[in-house]
Amino acid sequence: MIEKSISGRPISAEKAQLRRRNLYNLLKFAFRLITKTKYEGVENIPSQGPFIMATNHISRLDTPVLFLNPVRPDITALVTTKYMDYPFMRWFVETGGGIWLDRTKADFSAFGQAAEILAQGRPLGIAPEGTRSTNSQLLEAKPGAVLLAHRTHSLIVPVGIVGTDTALPNLKHLRPAHITARFGKPFTLPPFSRDDREGSLKQQTDEIMCRIAALLPESHRGFYADHPRLKQLLAETAGA
Repeated sequence: MIEKSISGRPISAEKAQLRRRNLYNLLKFAFRLITKTKYEGVENIPSQGPFIMATNHISRLDTPVLFLNPVRPDITALVTTKYMDYPFMRWFVETGGGIWLDRTKADFSAFGQAAEILAQGRPLGIAPEGTRSTNSQLLEAKPGAVLLAHRTHSLIVPVGIVGTDTALPNLKHLRPAHITARFGKPFTLPPFSRDDREGSLKQQTDEIMCRIAALLPESHRGFYADHPRLKQLLAETAGA
């Protein structure tokens, strides 16, 4: 199998894997050196097989944090093409085998690549909100994650990330960067209602986001803070 390097020149799959492994080790060293990053609920991450890792998005550091999860280093992610303008992010995404997603259109090519990753038995990270939140609170999500989950019959693992939004400012002022990635229990989505597909799509998008919100502090729940399903999930957690 032949892949392309960042320069566009073809390289072997073995060389691409070596570069990815070196990237992983480099980032792991850097995060241990300059951050205090915790991974909670890692027992909820399947040790094998495909799944969608659905996360909130508050910083450019979110993707590296997911990349460094201690269970599935084979994860890749959908990343918006706007990050191609940032040299570090472009290097990281392309070395790590990420999938560029053009959010200005229906990017069927990226969707197909994502489905192929899952078909290979690998996990895929995706931010259902579709863009980075500028105030650290959840935005109303788009339906892409639900559509991908249905097309690929994939398990979904919700993730709530906190601390990446303040990490870089803290580091600039020589303060410690505390980051936490919290993983929820895997779940699957039921078939769409034959009578109300659009309603099912909205309900299932809300289900994913409320499960993410339940892993976040109240100050980060944003659009979903008062959602009845979130309140139900929090009550179930409190009663467990």
